Amino acid sequence: MEWTVNGHHILLIIGVTFFASLLLVPIIKKTALHVGAVDVPDERKVHKKPIPRLGGLAIFLAFLTGYIFFAEHNVQMLSILIGSFIIILLGIFDDIKPIKARYKFIIQILASSVVVLYGNISLTEISAFGINLSFEAWSYPLTIIFITAIINAINFIDGLDGLAAGVSTIYFATIAIIAFILNRIGGLDTILCLLMLGSTLGFLVYNFNPASIFMGDTGSMFLGFMIAVIALLGYKAATVTSLIVPILVLFLPIIDTFFAIFRRIIKGENIGKPDKEHIHHQLLKLNKSTKKTVFIMYGISLLCALISIFYALGDNNKAILLYIGLLLVVAFLIFKTDILFKQK
Repeated sequence: MEWTVNGHHILLIIGVTFFASLLLVPIIKKTALHVGAVDVPDERKVHKKPIPRLGGLAIFLAFLTGYIFFAEHNVQMLSILIGSFIIILLGIFDDIKPIKARYKFIIQILASSVVVLYGNISLTEISAFGINLSFEAWSYPLTIIFITAIINAINFIDGLDGLAAGVSTIYFATIAIIAFILNRIGGLDTILCLLMLGSTLGFLVYNFNPASIFMGDTGSMFLGFMIAVIALLGYKAATVTSLIVPILVLFLPIIDTFFAIFRRIIKGENIGKPDKEHIHHQLLKLNKSTKKTVFIMYGISLLCALISIFYALGDNNKAILLYIGLLLVVAFLIFKTDILFKQK
C-alpha cells in the first residue's frame, strides 16, 4: 500500500500539522484572553469557570501551515481557502462579541457559495437502482444548504470538552482510511483529511477534559465547513452507495441536529433557540461525568465509522449488524432521555 500523498509521507503531513497546532494553541490562548474572547459560565454551560475560546484559530493556522507545505495549488483549493477564511473571520468576531444567528447564517451561506460557485464543488446527480436523478439547476442551492447544515451540525455538538474536536478527528481519520482502502489517495479530499487530522489532534491535547481552551464558533464552524467540503470532494456526482459513507460518519451530529429541530418544533420554540437538551447533555445527566460522556460519544462515532468502512469494503452483513446496534442506541436515547420530549 502506498503511504504517500502528493509525494509526502502521511505521517509527515499529520506530524507537521500536529506540532504546528500544539505550538499555536498557547499563543492563541493568550490572544483570546487579551481580546476578551472568553467563555463565561451560565445556566446553559457545563464548565464552571471562564475559559478562553478562539482555539479554532489555532486549528485553522495549523491547517494553513500544512497547506503551504503539502497541498496542491488549484482553483478548488483556493475556493476552499477563501470560504474557510470567511468562516474564520465570522467565528473570531462571534467569539469576541456574539453575532445574531440570522447574520451568521447569511455569512455561512456566502462562504458555502464561494466553494460551490467558484470552486465548482457540488453534488450534481445521484444514481441508484438503475435510476439517475440529476439535480441540474437545483445542484448549487442544494449543495450550499448541505454545507451550511453541516457547519451548524458540528456547532451543535460542541458542548463538552474535546467532543467536537474528537468527533471531527474520527471523521477525518475514517474518510482517509476509506480513501486508502479504495486506492483513492491522490484526491484533494485525502490531503485535506490528513491536514485536518493533525490539526485537530494537536488541539485536543489542550481541549480534552479538563479543557484549558475552547475552539469557540471559530473552530466548530471551520470544522463543519471542512467536513462538508471533504464529503463533497470525495463523493460528488456519485451513487447513493458512496454518498452513504460520509453521511454515516456524520450520523451523530446529523441526528443531534434533527432531534434539536424536532424538539423545538414540538415545544413551539424557534428552531434556532439554544438549549441544554442535546445528546451530550442527555448522556451527562445519566452518568454525571464529562469524560465518560465524551468517551460514549466517541464510541458512537467509532461505531458509525466502522459501519462506513465495512460498507465501503462491500461487507454489507457486518455493516447491517452494526447498523442495527446503532439504531438500538438511538431508540435508547429517545425513550430513556429528554432528547425529544420530557419523560414522565
